[in-house]
Amino acid sequence: MNAASIPEVILTIGELTFPGRFERQMAPKAVEWLIKRLPLQGTALHARWSGEAAWMPLNLEVDVDPENATAYPRPGQLLLYPGGLSEPELLIPYGACVFASRGGQLSGSHVITISDHDSNLARIGDLLLGSGAQPLRLEAQ
Repeated sequence: MNAASIPEVILTIGELTFPGRFERQMAPKAVEWLIKRLPLQGTALHARWSGEAAWMPLNLEVDVDPENATAYPRPGQLLLYPGGLSEPELLIPYGACVFASRGGQLSGSHVITISDHDSNLARIGDLLLGSGAQPLRLEAQ
């Protein structure tokens, strides 16, 4: 798959679907790593330590260093965390969020921005808190 030819991405959690764009300028190596693994499938869980966010454990070795990493993502700014203090993961903030784990504060590379990041994102929290873990799929559009 040619990473340069993929302009957009679709995030699906349960029955919810969100269009997004890759943040190639902010995190080129992390985005390239992610694109090579599309479609990516797993389970979305509610983030216990990070506030209003979902996360997907990545049962993969993420062999990229953090790029322009943050612990304070805005709603709709997906972060790729390569592991270290906690396990590798994809963080999906839907509201107020400070990226953290049982071991303390984390920071991840901002790899995707959800285009529709208004009130629809809050539905992720409603779904995960009301119905539990959900299937997650990340695919090129």
